[in-house]
Amino acid sequence: MKIGILMSRVRVEEKWLLASLESKHVPYERIDDSSVQFDLNDPAPWKAYDAVLERSISFARGLYATSILNAWGIPTVNSSQVANVCGDKLATSSALAQAGVPQPQVKIAFTAESALEAIEELGYPVVLKPVVGSWGRLLARINDRDAAEAILEHKETLGSYQHSIFYIQEYIQKPGRDIRAMVVGDHVACAIYRSSSHWITNTARGGDGEVCPVTPELEALCVAAAQAVGGGVLAVDVLEDPHRGYLVNEVNHTMEFHTLAPVTGVDIAGLIVDYALAMAGQPAPAPAPKLSPVAAAKAIPLAQAGIQLPPAPMHMSFRSSNGAMRLG
Repeated sequence: MKIGILMSRVRVEEKWLLASLESKHVPYERIDDSSVQFDLNDPAPWKAYDAVLERSISFARGLYATSILNAWGIPTVNSSQVANVCGDKLATSSALAQAGVPQPQVKIAFTAESALEAIEELGYPVVLKPVVGSWGRLLARINDRDAAEAILEHKETLGSYQHSIFYIQEYIQKPGRDIRAMVVGDHVACAIYRSSSHWITNTARGGDGEVCPVTPELEALCVAAAQAVGGGVLAVDVLEDPHRGYLVNEVNHTMEFHTLAPVTGVDIAGLIVDYALAMAGQPAPAPAPKLSPVAAAKAIPLAQAGIQLPPAPMHMSFRSSNGAMRLG
């Protein structure tokens, strides 16, 4: 039994995943997505993997790699179907709407003129997002008609077909924070509040994390959102509306957890590895540790919670067709 881990570079999350595989004595191989090759007529080399963890930074590389692997019958975490939905905000919103999962109101337009009309129907402010993107990049809060006309003109001029798909979302007056919940299969492993003085609260943009208690209401919503996009190991971003309560903002299929893990004390890397082993048809070597309800409500040190995140190795090497590449 062997697990492949497809990655672009070794971030802290990948270091934790590799260390977890080693601690569980799971045979694995690192696969560099910049040098990997697929012969569509020869799946035999890839049949050596019982499952593949997809950790590519590039959405396109991860999507097409998992599409090929899944077509060959090799399970991936997450699947290409899930990646295809989660990697496109329009596809995600459509899946959530079809499943009846509450979310902010969204309008889609294909020209600047129809987009302006949609914006004014929603009412200012609104949020304009690219249909494909991450880390809170290229988001725009539009407060009035002058700003709307200027931004729509800029997007049209940029020329990319994605910029001509206008994804317009109502602006939610959230309480200076949002929620990121980690869904593994059919349950929520942990959640954090992401707080910032800026309206974009992503930790990638400087937001601060603190433990968010996982209530039955929050868990039910997040699990429903995860199932709507196909299920797996997913990060669900939730907004708190003062009148409607929880609303699902996005669902992420290749999530970072450099804030989520140390803040909550949950061994997320271990949970992901255990899920991959289950996908490969192998039982998890040991149950993933869980915090007590008291510990889960506090941002306690990991050692006090009885959990040790594996130390991040100082050096890693990718195995590729061109030999080994050493990274620090």
